[in-house]
Amino acid sequence: MTQRSVAESLLQVGVTQRFIDDVVSAVLRASYGQSATMPAFAGAMSLAGAQGNLWSVEGGNKLVCSGLLKLTKANLIHATVTSVALHSTEGKALYQVGYDSEMGSGSNFYDIVVIATPLHLDNSSNFTFEGFNPPISDVQGSFQPTVISLVHGYLNSSYFGFPDPKLFPFANILTTDFPNFFCTLDNICPVNISASFRRKQPQEAAVWRVQSPKPLFRTQLKTLFRSYYSVQTAEWQAHPLYGSRTGFPRFALHDQLFYLSALEWAASSVEVMAVAAKNVALLAYNRWYQDLDKIDQKDLMHKVKTEL
Repeated sequence: MTQRSVAESLLQVGVTQRFIDDVVSAVLRASYGQSATMPAFAGAMSLAGAQGNLWSVEGGNKLVCSGLLKLTKANLIHATVTSVALHSTEGKALYQVGYDSEMGSGSNFYDIVVIATPLHLDNSSNFTFEGFNPPISDVQGSFQPTVISLVHGYLNSSYFGFPDPKLFPFANILTTDFPNFFCTLDNICPVNISASFRRKQPQEAAVWRVQSPKPLFRTQLKTLFRSYYSVQTAEWQAHPLYGSRTGFPRFALHDQLFYLSALEWAASSVEVMAVAAKNVALLAYNRWYQDLDKIDQKDLMHKVKTEL
């Protein structure tokens, strides 16, 4: 499923080309900002997220990460990593991790290191690997830029075929390939909702989330909105640009040095990264305690669940 496209795989199981063009393409643009030519495995993850019974966390999904970090009782150093240097002691790898913080520069030694930031060429995480032979190079491939614009204003329902805004029935708009300047448009709710909360009516000023591949020009905003009070924008490299590399990066970069985001090149989602994190934890644990029989077990697929 990582070697065939979404469209090819769906056509083989009897899904019509029209359904792919009208529905599947819209879902893929909403989640990955890419087309049905992307690999089938990543596309399947995207389609799984299109169902209606998804959950969210009150206060924002970011609380999942902060909550897990609190439960681990880890010693968190608020700093920016600048380097990972390889040393050795008693024949085992030892890593010196350098960092910059508000208190200045520093470093610590670790037996196990997990790289949890993408290592592709255009990534802004500019830390270096030192003392490795052969050297650890950047991952060949690009990431898909995504721009989210939060617009507080009045939707231009006429652009979507509804001259009377009171008759506009949608809170979410997905696109397939036209117009190409935006992917999705959503009437969003606060992360904390009171019992008296009421979603804004189409003729009222509301907060809309616009997902686009590039920052929106003023003319494009005026196309989507009759008028608006404010625009807040966030831009980041959200997902791998599937098709920009062949094969997958190495999961283990060196002895007890792991690259968490390698699995992201198969599919990019919080669930996939959770699987990758568990895999890292098990692999590091078994290698540390020399339980090598538990690594790459034969017939493992017949012993464990194969569903998320």
